[in-house]
Amino acid sequence: MRNEEVFSVQGDAELAARAGHLFASVSSDFLCAARDLRTWSQPVARAAVLRRMRTPDTSGLTVRKLLSPLALVEEEARAHLRLVRSRGALVRISGSPLPHETIIIDRRVMILAGRESSAGRAYTVTTSRNLVEGVHSLCQAVWDDALDLDVWLRGDAPHLDAGSRAVLEALGSGLTDAAAAGRLGLSLRTYRRRVAGLMAALDAGSRFQAGLRAGELGLSR
Repeated sequence: MRNEEVFSVQGDAELAARAGHLFASVSSDFLCAARDLRTWSQPVARAAVLRRMRTPDTSGLTVRKLLSPLALVEEEARAHLRLVRSRGALVRISGSPLPHETIIIDRRVMILAGRESSAGRAYTVTTSRNLVEGVHSLCQAVWDDALDLDVWLRGDAPHLDAGSRAVLEALGSGLTDAAAAGRLGLSLRTYRRRVAGLMAALDAGSRFQAGLRAGELGLSR
C-alpha cells in the first residue's frame, strides 16, 4: 500500500493489485462485515485469510465474520462459514443492519465496499486511524448484539437488545440491585422489572440460571 491515507479503487482487479497483499499480511485481528459472501468474493480475500489460518504461526490471530442472514441463504455459503469456523474463526449473524460492508485488518487498515456498477464494485482503502477506529466501534457494537452462527441456525435463542445485555452484565458484576440500577441509569423498580423480563426470556428460574443460560447460548459478552 502506498503512503496515501485514503484512496479509492474500481473493481476487484484494481483492489487486488493495490491492496490484495494486505489480506495475506494480517497478523493479529481480521474483522469482516458483509451482507453476504459475494461482497468479498474477489480478490481471493477468503482464500488468503484461510491460508493464514492454516499457518503454524497464527495462534494469536483472531478472525471474525459478521454477516447478515442473507449470507445463510445458500448451502455453499453455509459450508464456507462452517469451514472457516472449524479453523478457528468466530462467526456471528446480525439481525440488525450492518453499518458498513467492511474489512478491518489489524485495526490499522480498513477497506469499505461501495456500490456495484458496470465497472465493478468500488472500494475505499484507508489507514486513517480516526476512520478505522470509528468504523471499528460501529462494527463492534453490532457484533456484540449479533448471535453466534450455531445459535442463529438453531433459531431457538431469544434476541437480547443492548439494554438487556447491559442488565445481564450487571447481574454478573456482583453489584447490589441499587448499585446496578444506578450504573445503568435506571430506577430500582425498572431495573428489577428488566431483570424479571430477562429471566423469563431466558427461561431461567434464578438470576444464576440466567447467567448460565446466556453463556450456553453465546449471548453474554
